[in-house]
Order: sequence, then C-alpha cells, then structure tokens
Amino acid sequence: MATALSNTQKRYLRGLAHDLKAVLIVGAKGITDALVAEATLALEHHELLKVKIHAGDRELRDEWIAELATRADAALVTRIGNVAVFYRRRAENPLIVLPRN
Repeated sequence: MATALSNTQKRYLRGLAHDLKAVLIVGAKGITDALVAEATLALEHHELLKVKIHAGDRELRDEWIAELATRADAALVTRIGNVAVFYRRRAENPLIVLPRN
C-alpha cells in the first residue's frame, strides 16, 4: 500500500514533476495489465511518473487514475486536466528524498 503524502511532500514532488514529460498515455482501452506493468516498471526506475489520460469524461478519468494508483501501489501526487503524477518510493536506494512534513 502506498504511503500517504503530506501537503509539503506533494508540493515538493509537484515541483520535481513540473519539467517531466508524460511517460505513459492511457487510451481508449483504459487501465490494462500491460499498462500497469509498464507503470510499475517506470515507478521502480524513476519513482516519479507523469501519465496522460485520454478519457471521454471527468468521472471516467478519475476512475482510471484511482485504479492505476491502486494497481501500481503508488500515491497520487496531483491531477491537472488529463495529466496525473504518481509517486512510489524505491525499496532500495531511493532517488528522491522527501521533506519530513
């Protein structure tokens, strides 16, 4: 289970994610097993992941974001429009050191 992030930590991660390009794009098929596998691999490598989600409406987009966060065991940092940012700390040798609070 992904740990809950404080507002200070979310703000810090949003700053780091600002210049990132979207690594994954969710299309019409939604959240598939292959997409979750790629997200998991990207999170293990980078710890911070930006995803573009092309869904028909806001409710579906929010549902897909929640599903991806749950299945990839990641914390949702922010969601702006069609873009969501996820964070999951590496088990060994973490790249990102989060502020305490």
